[in-house]
Amino acid sequence: MYLENLTKSTNSVSKHGIPDIFFEENPRVKEIFTHALTLEKALAKLRAWVLTFISSHNHAQAFLNFEEQGREAYESLTWQDFAAIRIIDYIDNTGRRFEDLNLNGKIVTNNPFKPMWQAVKTRHYDENHAYYFDMLYLFRQLSGKLKMLNPSIENINEWMSRHPSGLDQKIIRQREENKKRILKIIIKNIDAGNIKSEKYFFHPEMDTNQKYELALSWWNTSHFHLKFAIRSPELLNKMLDYSLDEKTMTLLEKAKNKGIPLFVNPYYLSLLDIHHRDHLQKTDQSLRDYIFASKNLIDEFGNIVAWEMEDSVEVGKPNAAGWILPSKHNIHRRYPEVAILIPDTVGRACGGLCVSCQRMYDFQRGRLNFDLEKLKPREKWIDQLRRLLKYYENDSQLRDILITGGDSLMSSDKSIRTILDEVYDMAGRKIEANKNRPDGKKYAEMIRVRLGTRLPVYLPQRITDSLIEILSEFKAKASAIGFEQFVVQCHFESAMEITPEVKTAISKIFSAGWIVTNQQVFTTAASVRGHTAKLRKVLNDIGVLTSYTFSVKGYQENRHNFATNARAVQEQIEEKKIGLVPKQYYHEIESLPQDVSNIVNNIRALRQKAGLPFLGTDRNVLNLPGVGKSLTFRTIGILEDGRRILEFDHDGYRQHSPIIDQMGKVIIIESKSIRDYLLQLAEIGEDLNEYESLYGYSIGVSEPRIPLYMYPEYNFKVTEELTNFEMLKPENREF
Repeated sequence: MYLENLTKSTNSVSKHGIPDIFFEENPRVKEIFTHALTLEKALAKLRAWVLTFISSHNHAQAFLNFEEQGREAYESLTWQDFAAIRIIDYIDNTGRRFEDLNLNGKIVTNNPFKPMWQAVKTRHYDENHAYYFDMLYLFRQLSGKLKMLNPSIENINEWMSRHPSGLDQKIIRQREENKKRILKIIIKNIDAGNIKSEKYFFHPEMDTNQKYELALSWWNTSHFHLKFAIRSPELLNKMLDYSLDEKTMTLLEKAKNKGIPLFVNPYYLSLLDIHHRDHLQKTDQSLRDYIFASKNLIDEFGNIVAWEMEDSVEVGKPNAAGWILPSKHNIHRRYPEVAILIPDTVGRACGGLCVSCQRMYDFQRGRLNFDLEKLKPREKWIDQLRRLLKYYENDSQLRDILITGGDSLMSSDKSIRTILDEVYDMAGRKIEANKNRPDGKKYAEMIRVRLGTRLPVYLPQRITDSLIEILSEFKAKASAIGFEQFVVQCHFESAMEITPEVKTAISKIFSAGWIVTNQQVFTTAASVRGHTAKLRKVLNDIGVLTSYTFSVKGYQENRHNFATNARAVQEQIEEKKIGLVPKQYYHEIESLPQDVSNIVNNIRALRQKAGLPFLGTDRNVLNLPGVGKSLTFRTIGILEDGRRILEFDHDGYRQHSPIIDQMGKVIIIESKSIRDYLLQLAEIGEDLNEYESLYGYSIGVSEPRIPLYMYPEYNFKVTEELTNFEMLKPENREF
């Protein structure tokens, strides 16, 4: 096996080594390429040879020809079927040209076998080993030499054991030391006059202990952490006891000079390990990669383009999904049933900067720069809010409002109460209007309200009794008019983010009758063995339900954090091995929101009954730069630098905008090769032998939705009419 060479320098593998090994292992391919006069004729013979294999595998042939699709058909394929289908897809899509936004829109041609053809005909080999590794393992998979890793439950449990949680006593003690260090620095800065505040100051007669006790009380308030958020590389390094190395500091300075903001609050900073303990490296890295800008981001900043085309909005005109929106910045929409509301309040900001943020292209314009005073609502905000909510009220299909930002909980209690009160009034008017519509012509009524937030992670101190009172009051009255689902939607990235403070905050949310779900971003550091499994387990332990695992969006700016879609599929399959909830328990999962006050005990009981370490109710998906989320794709090509070309289809398990019928499939050119991804894992300290079968994951199919995350049925028939919609020809990125 040659995967171990990935951890060595490029020069450790002979320039001619891998192609020679490839043809030695595949004499039939070498024979075809040697005797064919042209590449086209070679591909025709190669295609015929592989089709002979496929013809004896009925499911593979039907899947190849799109005669059988869906999860059941997918799971009937063998490991060798995947390889055979990919080879045929490579050949059938040879010559197609695509716009590669990783290369600023350069047009690239898909020619997967051209380098191998040249290797035979000219004995000239390019030096990029990422391509050769990928092709070598593709044919090893076809021949049966590369086996699919089928980890046992014991394997997965061992992987999970590598990752501590923020609830472990040893971790809690370490973070208490971090908190003391950070508070002492803040106290010194206040004493030195470096920080002046009418709220945070010390009386002259206070001694050292009194100052510390007062600062300790400040620590328990969210405003303190936002006020003292670290915004400069120098202060960041000081807070981390000068533990950042020269390379990291250089990158942070470059990011600062480029205009990339730095915003880390003291609480979240206290979660980082400053001693670089080996047993914490893999888990701690996922936190660091969320807040430290990478070289890729710094290089691309200023040229970042919106990943999701429907984020480009012109008021009164349909977006890429066909929806006509009343505001350029306040409402986003992809699907018929749900639209995102982004308030013009401090809720447009966040409690910290996530460097993989999908809004990073907006930071380039200086619009989102953590100037919290600037984002306070204007006097006329209430009028604007009412106008925006008219959009929901007068839409035939909208039944779900996702209030986010930024971060919905960055808004003040007063703003949150106002927003929820207006949502309640809007929903009531929609119900009244429906009384005058006949069955079959009625509009969808509001069923679900969600608050999108990372503050329970970044700043659990924000979950106050007064906020819980607002959420509790809203649920009581909204339930009476038909709302059935009340969700606080979080972004936990690591089990190390789940602290005693977080556990308390989540419990408070439950007391208001709202469930908490999690959407994890599948970064490179979070994709290591056992990381996401451990996160799901600890989240379930405190009552949080996992919904989505998102692949990182974006182009070169997010290359550092991008984990390949092959890894997302591998994770999906392997984690369901121990977390898939049998259908016989679906009713019990659906009933969890009906008894939120006991959700921790009820989840624990369900896990014990089903014999599961966690409830694997989530789905692995990628937000397509077209319309919708999906993990349904086939790998149709590979570039000479080893980056794969994927052709995505839309998720067949949910309703979409009709625009997808015209749009067709979506092409994604990944920002890194599998080899480069594996090299990053090696740097974190992963054993690459545990990932050897990764190259074989080249096809994905979205998972069926769990009933818990589906909309309840009405007792009336909703109209099929679409309002606020116009069918337009989609942008065509293929040439």
